[in-house]
Amino acid sequence: MAGNNPAKTLMKQSPPNPSLLPLEDNHLDIIGKARRGWQCTDQELVSRSGITLDELERVEAGEILPEVLERLAPALQLSSPALLASAQKSWRPAPVQIGNFKTFTTPFDDMMVNSYLAWDSGTNEAVVFDSGTDASGLLEFAASAGLRIRLILITHTHGDHIFDLDRLMEKTGAPAFVGDQEPELAGTQAFTAGKIFRVGNLTIGTRLTWGHDDGGITYVLDGLSRRVAVVGDAIFSGSMGGGKVSWVDALQTTREEILSLPGDTVLAPGHGPLTTVEEEKIHNPFFVD
Repeated sequence: MAGNNPAKTLMKQSPPNPSLLPLEDNHLDIIGKARRGWQCTDQELVSRSGITLDELERVEAGEILPEVLERLAPALQLSSPALLASAQKSWRPAPVQIGNFKTFTTPFDDMMVNSYLAWDSGTNEAVVFDSGTDASGLLEFAASAGLRIRLILITHTHGDHIFDLDRLMEKTGAPAFVGDQEPELAGTQAFTAGKIFRVGNLTIGTRLTWGHDDGGITYVLDGLSRRVAVVGDAIFSGSMGGGKVSWVDALQTTREEILSLPGDTVLAPGHGPLTTVEEEKIHNPFFVD
């Protein structure tokens, strides 16, 4: 956290239309994450896929070779059609609109990071998910809409998601909660996955989705026009955050705790556009059966 960091003034930016946010990862990012996750050397990958080393090098240099990608994908436990669609940029999720739920996107180095605001129109009480790098836009919107932020929920403690948390807590006076398997975070309260939070008429369930981090939490929000799962970096539209702590557990907990939700559940990731469980089960190279 760095609520008084003057560098923030350099990062203020009007958030783009969330429906137009680019996908967080391209096919090279996906291949790279899978290779690191399965710890595949060049020779192992060539042997498993039946491609040549030259073909592998050409693909990883950015050349689109459909037949090579089709053979490469299963060697990395990826879906061939979904990986090819990523390479050819032939798919992106359909735009999602949800009342009383708003995305705020702020820059962090060469990435964009999302935070979210949800509220109950009956009471005007609101909950924030992550702070992003600059909560100014979120705070201004909440004030203009007459919303009272009662609760701040953190998906995980990587710096881009909590950069402005201290200022957000100071300005709102709202308590902030983080999963108890994550590193200790000053000023926040730890909780065990399974806890239920309530804000107005909104109910927020909590699921442990770790592997990208020590104890990431997915928040399942009911009470809006559609169920929403705020998933942090456990899964992106067409990709995932990667297994910085445990690759196998990152895959497993996402399958068990996120992709087991009903297909029309909206997924709100830490980076990139909104998507749905159904779309990811069809189009995400890591999770297509």
